[in-house]
Amino acid sequence: MTGPLFGLALSTALACGLSAGVLFAFSAFVMPALDQLDPGASIEAMQAINEKAVTPAFMIVLMGGALLCVALVVVAVRSWSDPSSPWLAAGAGVFLVGVIGLTMGKHVPMNDALSTVDAHASGAAARWSDYTGTWTPLNHLRAAAGAIATGLIVVGMTTG
Repeated sequence: MTGPLFGLALSTALACGLSAGVLFAFSAFVMPALDQLDPGASIEAMQAINEKAVTPAFMIVLMGGALLCVALVVVAVRSWSDPSSPWLAAGAGVFLVGVIGLTMGKHVPMNDALSTVDAHASGAAARWSDYTGTWTPLNHLRAAAGAIATGLIVVGMTTG
């Protein structure tokens, strides 16, 4: 693997791994901790988290990772005969579909809907239950996809 391709693959793997780590943290302890609170407090906390999540640091890792994945797919397809290319393309594809696709297609709309919920209104407990009952299992998938993407890219970096 050449220097520039190695650098691209390494940067992509790091971005995928960092994203997977953040998502894993939500699955492993953030959401379980929020579920132990009063539903109104859980809603308010998640609303605050969702508001603060859109920071330059996190967006650079998540969306920068997506851009790196697109670049990695392009390079891998253009050099498909290289034994590392299928691994690199697969890893990037898993990240784009499993992390970015779920984030944009499911999590962002759910977070936007939660942002309008009155945490102290009647029915807040049911809204939280519906939200976390869907959001959390889908987040498990995002975290797994990020980890799998990282692994596939690392295998690609060591193949050939």
